[in-house]
Amino acid sequence: MTTPPAPPLPELMSFLEGMSEPHILLDRQYRILAANAAYRHQFSPQHNVVGRTCYEVSHHFDKPCDQAGESCPLALARASGQRERVLHLHHTPHGEEYIQIELAPLRDAQGEQAFFVEKMAPLHASRTPAQGHHLIGRAPAFQHMLGLVARVAPARATVLLLGESGTGKELVARAVHEASPRAQRPLVAVDCSSLPENLFESALFGHERGAFTGATSTQPGLVEAASGGTLFIDEVGDIALTMQVKLLRLLESGTYRRVGSTEVRHADLRVVSATHRNLAQMVSDGRFREDLYYRLSTFPIRLPALRERREDIALLAPTLLQRVTAARPLALSSDALALLQTQDYPGNVRELRNLLERASLLCDGNTVEASHVQQALQAGMRPSTLTEWPPVHPAEAGTASLGPALTAFQSLQSRHTLEQANLQQVLAQHTGSRAELAAQLGMSERSLYRRIKALRS
Repeated sequence: MTTPPAPPLPELMSFLEGMSEPHILLDRQYRILAANAAYRHQFSPQHNVVGRTCYEVSHHFDKPCDQAGESCPLALARASGQRERVLHLHHTPHGEEYIQIELAPLRDAQGEQAFFVEKMAPLHASRTPAQGHHLIGRAPAFQHMLGLVARVAPARATVLLLGESGTGKELVARAVHEASPRAQRPLVAVDCSSLPENLFESALFGHERGAFTGATSTQPGLVEAASGGTLFIDEVGDIALTMQVKLLRLLESGTYRRVGSTEVRHADLRVVSATHRNLAQMVSDGRFREDLYYRLSTFPIRLPALRERREDIALLAPTLLQRVTAARPLALSSDALALLQTQDYPGNVRELRNLLERASLLCDGNTVEASHVQQALQAGMRPSTLTEWPPVHPAEAGTASLGPALTAFQSLQSRHTLEQANLQQVLAQHTGSRAELAAQLGMSERSLYRRIKALRS
C-alpha cells in the first residue's frame, strides 16, 4: 500500500504561501505535498496537484524524469545534497513551455533529506510555436543551449553567441535579455557588418556637433540608447582592429567618449555579442585582439546548426510557413515535411524559411506538397553551388515552375555571365538586408556592392 504523503509543517506552508514565485513542496517519492498560490495561479488554476507526482503533473510521464531520458532535479539533489538547477519542457495551461527549475533539499533534525522545495520560472523568450516569434525547439542540442541561456541571463556576465549564419543568434540574444533583470529596459542591436569603419565609432558612442564634416548636431550613440538594458553587438568579428580597442575600453572600464568630446561618460549596460566567424583563429592570425576576445567570451554559448537538430524541423516548418504566408493559410503535407527533413540547410533556419516561401509561391492550392518543395529546392541557389544547376523538367514542374528561367541559365556559355545571371536571381528572391545577403554569399558587403553595380551598369 502506498504511504500517504506526510503533511507539511504549518510554518513551512506559511513561508511558501508568502513567496511571489511559484513553489511546490515535494517528498522523496516525488509527491507534491503543497503548492503555493503563485504556483496554483500560474500552472494549475483548475486542478489540485497535491498528492500527485511532479513528473505526472509537469510532463505527463508515468515514471520519474531521470527514468524517461530527462534530467531530474530531485534525483540530482538527492545525490549531491545541494541545490540543483535544470531547464525542463513542462505542460502548462498555455501549452508546452520551457521552465527554469531550482530545487533545494530540506533536512530534518537528524540531517536527513526530508523534503524538497522547487521554484519554477518560465523562460519567457521560448514559447510553443503558436505563441509568436520566439525560440522553437525541443532537440537535445537546442535544450542544452537554452539551459545555458537560462543560467547566464540573470547575471551581468558578457555573453558571446557562436554559430553559423541563420541559426538565430539575434533571437538568442533577445532571450538572454528578456530573462534578465534588464528586461524592462531596451535591447539595442548594432550590426557591425553593415557599418563602415569610419562610421562605427560615431554610431556606437555618438558624436558632438562639428566633430566631423556633416555633424551638424550632437547625436547620442547606441551605447546611450541601451542605457540600463542590453547592447547586442552582432557580427563582432567584422570590427576593424582600430575600433576593437575602443570597444575593449568600454568593456573594461564601462566608460566611453563621444566623437569630438573629451567628456568621459559611464555606460550602464550588459553586452551580448555574436559572430559566425572563428574568433580564436582570428586571434591567432592577428586579426582580432586577444584581450577583447576574452572580454567578450566570459560566457560563450554555441548555437546548434539546424542539421544538428533535424527533429525540430517538424516544429519549425509549419510555424515559418505561417509567418511567410500570413494572409494565405497553407498546410504542409507529410511528404513535404519528410523531404524538408532530409536537407542539410547550410543556411540553417533562414534557408528553411526562404525555401518555404519559394514553395508557397509555387503552390496554387491549400497544401504545400513534396513536388512544390522539390521545385523550390531546384530554384534555390547556395553560394557554394551558384554555377551548378540541377536539371529541371518543365513538364513535371507545372505552370508555376521556374524551369524556363533555369534552362536559359544553363545555356549560358560564359562562367562570368552565368554568375551575373545567378546574382540577379538571388537579388530578386532575397528579402533581407544587403548585409545578410553578403554574408549568405560569403563575401564582404563592399564586394557585393561592386558586383551589383557591375550588374546594373
